Amino acid sequence: MEKKLLVHKHLIIRAEVKNPPQSESFFRMWLESFIESIKMKIMMGPYVKYSHMVGNRGLTGAAIIETSHVVAHTWDEVSPALMQIDVYSCSEFDPKEVCAKIKRDFKAVKIEYKFIDREHDLTEITVE
Repeated sequence: MEKKLLVHKHLIIRAEVKNPPQSESFFRMWLESFIESIKMKIMMGPYVKYSHMVGNRGLTGAAIIETSHVVAHTWDEVSPALMQIDVYSCSEFDPKEVCAKIKRDFKAVKIEYKFIDREHDLTEITVE
């Protein structure tokens, strides 16, 4: 078996979306599909729960993947809704593909991200 070279990449996304996920079951299925689409393997989860706390209403989902984790939060009381997603992995993945999926699936009107190499320092990676 070939040994895989590990990397330490962390993608932090902030998106304003017109079509936020509304149900725990939908968001759980979306996270499963999302993780598969970036060629990661789920070890536990995804676990999803809706918060009813005023000012913090929305879904939170988390999954442990073979190479680290994926965590997503939504706030649906604001318009457009807010989504914040972290993808931390020791495998390579394309942040532009991740953002394109979020934009397409949730009708993002604004999306920003930071892509960080956490191997030795917290170095921001510029993606062309």
